[in-house]
Amino acid sequence: MSTTIESTPTRKPNPTKPRPLPQWKVLVHNDDVNTYEHVIRSFMDILRMEVTMALVKTTEVDRSGAAVVCVTHREHAELIQGQLQSKSLTVSIEPDA
Repeated sequence: MSTTIESTPTRKPNPTKPRPLPQWKVLVHNDDVNTYEHVIRSFMDILRMEVTMALVKTTEVDRSGAAVVCVTHREHAELIQGQLQSKSLTVSIEPDA
């Protein structure tokens, strides 16, 4: 006597790909308070920029009035904003369109 086992199809879970988090820009604005050296050092300390990039971004802030120094998810952008503000820099964040 033989027995047959009928198998029922098993459903595979529908894997959903995680959606990337929306990106936010961190902008540093020009002011009449901070020196080039202070802004460069702040970028190097907080954003881990190399001195050349820190100088480029600082010059952009000075000449254009503002510069995007980082694009990241909102929570991280808020953290960086607070850290740069603690160095007396003028900083804002906005969605990256």
